[in-house]
Amino acid sequence: MPSTEIHGLVAEPQAPSHPYRLFLLKAGLGVAMITFLVSHFNARPALKALAHERLDFFLAAFLLYAAGQLISAYRWSTLARVMRLHARYREFLAYVFVGLFTNLFVPGLVGGDATRAFYLGRRHHRMADAIASTLADRGYGLAALFWIAAIAALSFRNTLTKSVTRPTILVGLVVLAGYLASPLVARLGHVGPRFVRRAVGAIDPYLRRPSSALPAIGLSLILQALLAVCQYLLALGLGLHIPLALFLIIVPIANVFASLPITLNGLGVREPTYMLLFGFAGVGHTDAIALGLLWFVATMLGGLLGVIPFVTVKLPAPTPKTTDETARSEARP
Repeated sequence: MPSTEIHGLVAEPQAPSHPYRLFLLKAGLGVAMITFLVSHFNARPALKALAHERLDFFLAAFLLYAAGQLISAYRWSTLARVMRLHARYREFLAYVFVGLFTNLFVPGLVGGDATRAFYLGRRHHRMADAIASTLADRGYGLAALFWIAAIAALSFRNTLTKSVTRPTILVGLVVLAGYLASPLVARLGHVGPRFVRRAVGAIDPYLRRPSSALPAIGLSLILQALLAVCQYLLALGLGLHIPLALFLIIVPIANVFASLPITLNGLGVREPTYMLLFGFAGVGHTDAIALGLLWFVATMLGGLLGVIPFVTVKLPAPTPKTTDETARSEARP
């Protein structure tokens, strides 16, 4: 697994000792959870429903998901520029897909984020800035998950149940308050344990100037809406007629749970989340599980696209620091 370094916090790069064992463990746990769902909820019809998915809708959803990575790479590049880390767009795009591929073999989203930060940081000898931009990319992406869900819940609060809309709106407001309070967090960054001070110092430019992240936030909202549309297309392919607004609320929330480092690409985690959330809106267990499984397949195929840059892009060799970079690094808290 790649190294990380944030202003003195260094972990030497190490490859997973047993990547295939970890892959099999995650896949096995996901399959076990799916098996439990199928047996406990009599969801076998959900597995049969997969065969009825229209290929054209599935391909449209998959291609839209792959195209979303173009937006993801550009969002990351805008956040890197805040740290004055300038690189070609094709570098960001290649590293995003390398991260997707890595996520197939390591827990959750953490492994993929660490990989792309390591590639970018080592390529430009700006590891701390690369990690900071990657953390910001993930953080603002998660914030957008909650905001777009809250916007959808607020817009359709009269047509969806309050048990779905109220918590969604509340969480969105809490995340918004945290974003607006980020300059205060930066000013209080010198308080607390050394690790906290260094972590806050790493992302200090984003905290002190939250407006600098507005382009990335806008792209995040577009990207999350795109992911909801992808799953809406999968539902249409199954012959389901579920309002798009419901996907705008449920998909962001489910993605948060699916990103937990438990199983392979959220297999066995997303499905019960869908059952619960879509169930509030009257969607049956069979349809919810089928949607979750179809999205798992689509994201797995998207991750496999990353094998191309993973094989063709060489691991950047470390280059000596320039005098300006050394001075800038030493001047940071």
